[in-house]
Amino acid sequence: MTHGPRPVVLATGNAHKVDEVGDILGPGWVVSAQDPDVEETGTTFEENALLKARAVCEATGDLAVADDSGIEIDALDRRPGIHSARWTEESDWIPRVLRELDGVAGERRSGRYVAAAAAVWPDGREVVVRGVVEGHVPDAPRGSGGFGYDPIFVPVEGDGRTFAEMSADEKHDLSHRGRAFRALVEHLA
Repeated sequence: MTHGPRPVVLATGNAHKVDEVGDILGPGWVVSAQDPDVEETGTTFEENALLKARAVCEATGDLAVADDSGIEIDALDRRPGIHSARWTEESDWIPRVLRELDGVAGERRSGRYVAAAAAVWPDGREVVVRGVVEGHVPDAPRGSGGFGYDPIFVPVEGDGRTFAEMSADEKHDLSHRGRAFRALVEHLA
């Protein structure tokens, strides 16, 4: 018996994430989205991802997945971390990082993108995994692709370009979210 693509509900109100997660999971999945409308009260990326996935699973009765992700910058004591989407207005995310790193040079501009991806099934099963990519913050934003902090994140494993300078496929191959959701899909099968 042949089965078609399986449905999964992504707990997000971010259209960029729907497209990105759909691309990462591939043609075996049909990704819809629902805003989890839940306060992110966790102290880790994993706790926040589970909060969102639980809320959407409960609301829909379907398999729900969620992620919580952010950038940790070593010279800023790993800030903004779990507060990446809330530490300042979105229009100030990149300018604030660059202001706070003013005068910080070279290796001290290191950091990482972190993503925790969670799945929650209606029967109560839960799984959460983590994806990390190390990199650094350049002196100025570069590129117009991606979203969020992508114009100021250069992955160590890349070729010197920011995520915003890469095609979607190139980014997914290296990204924290790509790593987390590829690890998660092994648990969904």
